[in-house]
Amino acid sequence: MTACGYFLSCEEFTPAQLLDQARLAEAAGFTHLAVSDHFHPWNEAQGSSPFVWGLLGALSQVTDLPVTTLVTCPTVRLHPAVTAQAAATADVLLPGGLRLGVGTGEALNEHILGDHWPPFAVRAEMLAEAVAVMRELFTGGQVSHRGVHYTVENARLYTPPTSRPLPVYVSAFGPRAAEAAAGFADGLVTMTPDRELIGRYRAAGGEGPVIGGVKVCWGPDREQAVGTVHRLWPSELLPGELAQVLPTPRHFEQATELVTEEMVASAVTCGDDPEEHVERLHGYAEAGFDEVYVGQIGQAQQGFFAFYREQVLPRLR
Repeated sequence: MTACGYFLSCEEFTPAQLLDQARLAEAAGFTHLAVSDHFHPWNEAQGSSPFVWGLLGALSQVTDLPVTTLVTCPTVRLHPAVTAQAAATADVLLPGGLRLGVGTGEALNEHILGDHWPPFAVRAEMLAEAVAVMRELFTGGQVSHRGVHYTVENARLYTPPTSRPLPVYVSAFGPRAAEAAAGFADGLVTMTPDRELIGRYRAAGGEGPVIGGVKVCWGPDREQAVGTVHRLWPSELLPGELAQVLPTPRHFEQATELVTEEMVASAVTCGDDPEEHVERLHGYAEAGFDEVYVGQIGQAQQGFFAFYREQVLPRLR
C-alpha cells in the first residue's frame, strides 16, 4: 500500500503556518511529512522561504511523524559536511526521524554566493561525491576526504544521527538519472507517476522506496482553485530544464507568462470532487510509488485537511 504524506511548502508559507500544517496533517491521518528546501521562492507571489534546518528543529516539537527533505542540495550553497551535521541533528531531534532527500539543485537557490552553476553532468558527479562524504560522517567516525569537488579534514559528528544508517534518497527526473541513482541511493525521489522511469531504477538495481509529491488545490469553487494555482504555482508546468537553470524569481515569472489557466486546469487536481483526488493518488500507487506527499496550494488549509480526513484518506487505506 502506498503511504500518503503531507508536503510542507516552504516557498509559500511562513514557519508558523508550516508548523500549524504539520499538526493538522498528523491529526487528519497523514502518516509522513515532507518539506522543501529553498533559499528563494519560485515567484514573488509565493513570498516565503525559511531556512529548512531551523524549521526541522521546530517541527520536532509539534509532530511525531517522520520527515523527509524534498529535496536538499548538499553541493553548492552548503558544503556536504555542514549538510551532514544539520541532517544528523534534525534526525536526533525528530521523534519520527529524518530521511534526507537530496538532488542536484536549482540555480534559483544555489547561485546566491556567486559560485559557477555547473552543467547537469558535473552537478550529478558532485552529488554522488557529496552523498559519499555525508554517509561517512554519519557513522560518527573521524573523516578526512580529498576528492574531485570536496575536501574534508579531521571532521567528526559528535552528535551523529539516531538512524543508522540515515536514509539518503536521491532525486531523478530522467531515465539516465534514475539509473545512476540506483547505484548510490537508498531510495528514489521523482514527482510524476512515470512507470518507465521507476522500472529503469529497479532494473538498474535500485531497491529502496520510490517517493514523490503532488500539488493540489482543494476548494468548493473549482474555477477559483485553478486561479489560485495559476497565481502561485505556474512553475509546476514549466518544461525541460528551465526549473534548474533560471536564476531568480523574476525569471520564473517571465517564463510562466506562457502558462495559461487552461493548462493548469488540465494538469493540476483542483476543486472538491473526492473522486478526482483519489484517482490522482491511485495513479502514483499504480506506477509503483511507495510514498506520495500531497501539498495543498493556497490558504484553505483547514478545509483541505477536513476534506482529506473525511473523504480521501479513508479510501486510500
